Amino acid sequence: MTAVLKSAETLLSRLPDVKGRMKENVPLSKVTWFQVGGPADVLYRPQDAMDLAAFLKDTPDDIPLFTLGVGSNLLVRDSGFRGVVIRLGQGFSSIELEKENCLRVGAGAIDLHVARYAAENSLEGAEFLCGIPGGIGGALRMNAGAYGTEINDIFVEATALDRQGNTHVLSPEEMGFSYRHCDIPSDWIFTEAVLQLRPGNPEEIKSRMAEISESREETQPVKSRTGGSTFANPEGRSAWELVDSVGARGLKKGNAQISEKHCNFLINNGGATAADIEAVAEEARRRVFAEHDILLRWEIVRLGEKTNADSIREQSV
Repeated sequence: MTAVLKSAETLLSRLPDVKGRMKENVPLSKVTWFQVGGPADVLYRPQDAMDLAAFLKDTPDDIPLFTLGVGSNLLVRDSGFRGVVIRLGQGFSSIELEKENCLRVGAGAIDLHVARYAAENSLEGAEFLCGIPGGIGGALRMNAGAYGTEINDIFVEATALDRQGNTHVLSPEEMGFSYRHCDIPSDWIFTEAVLQLRPGNPEEIKSRMAEISESREETQPVKSRTGGSTFANPEGRSAWELVDSVGARGLKKGNAQISEKHCNFLINNGGATAADIEAVAEEARRRVFAEHDILLRWEIVRLGEKTNADSIREQSV
């Protein structure tokens, strides 16, 4: 349900006092990799998990909330977001070594930083994270994976807050991991996780990470305004091969384009709108369904409501 405000009332006035920072009407294009999209009514940066729990407990249920991590796997629509975007920052970015070769990592920790920390402590198993452009919270939410390993392969437990601010410590069984999915309610917010690694040779670990980074740079448009993989792979198929097979490699709409280097990536060539980026991907999706009877599932999260203008742009691709 969308919050309904009285004429003299602002969303900020309905929110509880916090220790972190709150700001109204913040352009989300400045905090996402695509660098497109409209503003959030309120952007909230909690100081820590206790601050976030208190905020959730005292925030009215009718106010929409969305949790933002690194912003790499997110397409914010041009209309923006009518509600509160919660951005996990420094207070959620810790990485600590625990006994028995485990790492306790904050949900705001960047995947690459976790991989590097593990390597510095001669622990292997997290190398794949250097090939995922995102943070640990997003990795938990979508069971992120790359180069033959997924987060569930090293997962021990996660801590999350529900919409009422209650804390839950979640086991692998409770997470219900599957391909690019977990069973945890979408309005729960991950705050940290424990990952199980194993002792390894630091030089071999760093060599593997270098191989992953080189492969990513060779095959993906990492120097462009892009996001993560656009579509999840259907069972037994590769999304990029399906997009390529219908002639959508390099397909353009305005300044938005499907990458010629890897056609499961979208690119903002500069000045693209969120509607154009979404439209060019939807055209590829439509072609794949028409030719292969396979409906590709979006892996990138799309935030905000569509407008009539968005629909018109999509129809003109």
